[in-house]
Amino acid sequence: MSAILLTPPSREPLTLSEAKAFLRVDHADDDAVIAALIAAARVHVEAMTRRALLAQSWRFVLDAWPRHGRFAPRIGPLRALIAARVFDADGAARAIDPESFVVDSAANAIAAPCFALPAPGRAHAGIALDVHCGYGADASDVPEDLRQALRMLLAHWYDNRVATADGALAPAGVGALLAPYRMPAL
Repeated sequence: MSAILLTPPSREPLTLSEAKAFLRVDHADDDAVIAALIAAARVHVEAMTRRALLAQSWRFVLDAWPRHGRFAPRIGPLRALIAARVFDADGAARAIDPESFVVDSAANAIAAPCFALPAPGRAHAGIALDVHCGYGADASDVPEDLRQALRMLLAHWYDNRVATADGALAPAGVGALLAPYRMPAL
């Protein structure tokens, strides 16, 4: 299964002014650096937790329908299935009504009886599922402890712009803040 980002978040979970206030920076000389660090911190937190902090759309490409009828995207929290398609042997897409599926947001899974779904006509990348995931469109939708982890990463990276001797990417407290949100890889 591969995952392709279709629509990235339209904003970051921290504004530049919030980040500068946290860092106690009152000049504009480092605005570009701080903005880049905010985005990098978001990507890092999303990678560590397998959760999209802000609303974004992803495409998951499968070879076949799961035998047990449940597909668990590797990115959460799952909000909606936007589109589903199967491809025939010639590569032509055939749309499947998203209403044919049950989106179980609590379990971060999409379910449908396999026998009721059309089989893909090609052996590889025969199914495409487009999903909408993330906590919401606004920074206020992101859990505060994840925003605090972002702030801590931002401060650490801003203060340590060169490689550290121990190679630490994040201060110890960040892991503790992220731990309850980690989705296990199976």
